[in-house]
Amino acid sequence: MNQELNYKASSAITESIQVKTKLLEQCTGQIETIGKKLANALQKGGKILLCGNGGSAADSQHLAAELVVRLRSQINRKAIPAIALTVDTSILTAGGNDIGFENVFARGVEAYGSQGDVLIAISTSGNSENVIRAVDEAKKRKIMTIGLLGGSGGKLASQCDESVIVPSNITARIQESHILIGHIWCEMIEEILFPELFLKK
Repeated sequence: MNQELNYKASSAITESIQVKTKLLEQCTGQIETIGKKLANALQKGGKILLCGNGGSAADSQHLAAELVVRLRSQINRKAIPAIALTVDTSILTAGGNDIGFENVFARGVEAYGSQGDVLIAISTSGNSENVIRAVDEAKKRKIMTIGLLGGSGGKLASQCDESVIVPSNITARIQESHILIGHIWCEMIEEILFPELFLKK
């Protein structure tokens, strides 16, 4: 039985554009402020840790790769230290089995985090318990915490030192904006850390 598909790709694209327009109007200053703080921490010898669940775990890996390797293929620069706490299946499964899944990212912060580092906590709801506990552990270690959030910002909005809250309640649109924000931060970090590579000739 053939049924006509009612889904319209144009609606999703329009919705994404609308969310990004709100992001432009409401969050540009905060995005730039955080980008500078990330670069400053790296200039002082710190590193960036990232965590999140599901799509946010993928975003953690994506952004760590952009920093460690590079974002722009024409820019040859040194590696930037970044670790996604989402990538080691042995650690995640051992942690989930032995200390509870709610503690797996906090354990990663304990293992790899030091004062002067930054933790980027990614959660579309702002209420992921394992991300909240990672932020708590980071604070104990005097690690700056950055929330990449959505909707109301959830519990993490008040717990993180700085946050960008994407103005949408739709998970897919929030995630699309998260990777845009992450790319902006990567671009800012590259240009602040390696200004000589961006001089106009």
